Amino acid sequence: MAQSEDISFRLEQLILDGGLAPGQKIPSERQLAFRLGVSRALVREALHELQGRGVIKTYHGKGSFVASILPGSSEADDSSPLMHLYSGHSRTLYDLLEVREQLEGQAAWLAAQRATNMDRIRITRAFERLGETDPLSNAEPDHGFHQAIVEASHNPVLVHILNGLKKMMLLTVQASVANLNPREEMRQTIMKQHHRLYRAILSGRAAAAQKAATSHVRFVITSLKHLEEEGASVTRPTDAKNLHCTNIATQ
Repeated sequence: MAQSEDISFRLEQLILDGGLAPGQKIPSERQLAFRLGVSRALVREALHELQGRGVIKTYHGKGSFVASILPGSSEADDSSPLMHLYSGHSRTLYDLLEVREQLEGQAAWLAAQRATNMDRIRITRAFERLGETDPLSNAEPDHGFHQAIVEASHNPVLVHILNGLKKMMLLTVQASVANLNPREEMRQTIMKQHHRLYRAILSGRAAAAQKAATSHVRFVITSLKHLEEEGASVTRPTDAKNLHCTNIATQ
């Protein structure tokens, strides 16, 4: 028999798949019960759970609506709807990485053209710090390197968007570090990708910088998926404050 938690999960899946978009009014309990093939009582309980987690908002006299899952502040906290979706749905890691692939690719393209001397110094320092830290626990320096590139894009909208997702982006870096860096071949590939990106930006080669940034994130996506296809348990960190990665078996 379906439980309210199962219904909550299915409704969250509808939101992730776009079947229920942010700002859209939630169908009535009767409509949802018919659509999901369950009782109205279960639907009502599931909606209360989602409301408690901030995934939906209810307004007196108007009904319930899908909340914006994006954080409204500079950094998502542990109670944000996006954090709940990340924690409860394994696919959200890949959704976030797809966003990184596109936005960081654009940021690299702009940074290669717009970086000032001070930007290049910051990027160089971030790149050097990345090489000075333990590759098995360097999620924060890794993220810092990419963040320095984003800030050098000098596009305030792009910077604001990625700052708004800072914690979630850091979690994707931590997932990469936890799962890929313990594997020597993958770690060496990532180091080469970072170096290629660094050189392209400092030499002002915008197209090469964009390609290096997108190729890097695409490599992370395909590598994580490949590990899962092989039956490996992929660690999905949920606490960006704890930057020490969980040990997993290496190849």
